[in-house]
Amino acid sequence: MKQISFLLAVLICFAGFAQTEQLPDTILVQGLNEVVVKGEKPQVKGQNGIMVVDLPGIVKDKPVTNVLDALGHLPGVVDNNGMIGLAGASDVTIILNGEPTNMPVQNLYQLLYSTPVDRLKNVEVMYAAPAKYHVNGAVINVVLKTPSPLDGLQGQASMGYNQAHYGSYGVGLAATYAVGKWAFDINCSFSRTKSWNREESFSNHLYDGTRTMIEEDNRRIGRNLSNLIYASAAYNFSQRSKISVVYNGQITSSISRKSITTGTLGSTLNDSRYGAPITYHNFAVNYTAPFGLSIGGDYTNYGENRTQHLYSLPSYQELVTTTNVQSVNRIHFYIDQTHNIGGVELNYGAEYRHARDNSRQTYQLPAQMGFDNNLKEDIADVYIGMQHSFRCGLSLSANAGIEYYRNGDGHSWNFIPSLGGTYYKTPKSIFQLNFTSQRIYPSYWELHGGTSNLNDYSMVIGNPNLLPYLNYAMQFSYIFRQKYVATLYFQYGDKTSAQLPYQSPNELKLIYQTINMDYRRTFGMNINVPFNVGDVWNAAAVVNVFNQREKADKYHDISFDNSKWIFYGALDNTIRFSQSCPVALSVDFAYISPSLQGLASLSGIWKIDAGIKWQFSKKRCCELVLKANDIFNGWSPSMSINHAGQDYRMNVHDMTRNLKLAFIWRFNGFRPKETSIDTSRFGTGK
Repeated sequence: MKQISFLLAVLICFAGFAQTEQLPDTILVQGLNEVVVKGEKPQVKGQNGIMVVDLPGIVKDKPVTNVLDALGHLPGVVDNNGMIGLAGASDVTIILNGEPTNMPVQNLYQLLYSTPVDRLKNVEVMYAAPAKYHVNGAVINVVLKTPSPLDGLQGQASMGYNQAHYGSYGVGLAATYAVGKWAFDINCSFSRTKSWNREESFSNHLYDGTRTMIEEDNRRIGRNLSNLIYASAAYNFSQRSKISVVYNGQITSSISRKSITTGTLGSTLNDSRYGAPITYHNFAVNYTAPFGLSIGGDYTNYGENRTQHLYSLPSYQELVTTTNVQSVNRIHFYIDQTHNIGGVELNYGAEYRHARDNSRQTYQLPAQMGFDNNLKEDIADVYIGMQHSFRCGLSLSANAGIEYYRNGDGHSWNFIPSLGGTYYKTPKSIFQLNFTSQRIYPSYWELHGGTSNLNDYSMVIGNPNLLPYLNYAMQFSYIFRQKYVATLYFQYGDKTSAQLPYQSPNELKLIYQTINMDYRRTFGMNINVPFNVGDVWNAAAVVNVFNQREKADKYHDISFDNSKWIFYGALDNTIRFSQSCPVALSVDFAYISPSLQGLASLSGIWKIDAGIKWQFSKKRCCELVLKANDIFNGWSPSMSINHAGQDYRMNVHDMTRNLKLAFIWRFNGFRPKETSIDTSRFGTGK
């Protein structure tokens, strides 16, 4: 039936070409040649150190239903199984409509995934974000269409099914409504997820002068129900003044996480049980005054209660029982002021964050000490910045900030500068230069030094001595004909951190612990080339070649200095048989050559994705999307370590291959709202 429906859709498209008008034989018709002017909407514009990308136009015919998937098609962006990375930047922050957000990554991605793509207006890519965004480093700013009273109630309902090793499904509803000076948005979703992972490891462990080969086969299964809701209300006093209130929340319940390990040391079952749902709540308020003042704040609450049981199989003898509890309360305030003085935009402001993390780990078995800590963290910064455009086509943006960081008894001061410049004389050639610095913080749980037993051989250990690290980055971009983008980049992470397996010399234990290295240095070039063949084939080729070096003089009790040239290539293809055809096909290819992480070497990975999108019903308000990701299941790397007595290899057999089916129904010309969260520092499984 699927093949018949597809063939009918194709025949309907081609039928349009066969229609001709029959004229009487007695009438002679002389047709005049038409004058056709064809234009192409710019995909990328440059202004004030910002790349403005027409992302809705890029993904128009692709089998993309949500904002998260759409971001994977941004020039310079790599979508690695839903994790967004930006070429030339070690880390990227996603914000909404230029407003500061203080939300964790897992919740952010879940919310982006549940948000429909049709609300997108454009996307701004900033390698050096202005300080007024209260984000250091690279930023992707998602700009949305704003509902107006003329639109009335608009909405979209969706349902989807994802078949990987196991099946998962979800439903969602998004709606906007504007009346008078009020605007309301709501986005809620429900999903049931079941996941599967598998790794085989071979650890040739040197202990007490003897090598012991420890083989393990680890299989993990996870289940959960996730409820997510985003709601906002905004009141516009005038075109330049408004107040908004936003709530972001996610409740994850019915959680089950089990892993079975079989191997040299026997078999174990690791069973994690949750005494209550994992909860995340964020409330935010922002007020913008007509004279350039912006003031706001938000409150975040996160809670998790997990008990881990490690059993020996087949006897089910209990080896380890621990309870991990985390409760984080965080407040955040900011104030910004902008002036326009003789064509120069001057902005300055201040920001303060305070977090209180109440966490504890209790051992029921074996009898040993845990911890019960109350960790307090304070981050305060002030900044000043300016922005100006010169008649010669040059525009500059410069910012300087001073940050104070305190965690427990430790504290530090940091100077955080950034600079962005654009030379834009004609649309044919645009040049951009950016420099920025960014401070990256560890997760709260790691700082407590807790432990987690993965099985009878492997364990994760926290690190109370783990330090935040500074990352410096510079990018030089050339935008040709507002379409083709080439970027030279350099990154340097001072005291950057990594978590890798380490064979303990004191016992037969494999330890995973996040430790600060000396540095990570990367330089390279990324090129993005979109092209069309008529109105049928739309494609984009991406090439990223870079050199990566990671060095540590003291990583546990060893040192390493590892470097490698790495290649990333991708080709996205979209085929549409005519402008009026309701069916579009896509076939995408991606490849990453062998790479590295710390002292570990990673194998090359590759994937092929394919999809079909069918728009139907009156005004094409219904949409059916079928997409197969990583058809040959080749997007999982193997890892090997053979250095300074460490001899370890891991083969990953994760099920990255999956088949997604989604149905979408839009009413009243809906253009849905985008939202975001960042939970990267929360959770007890770090």
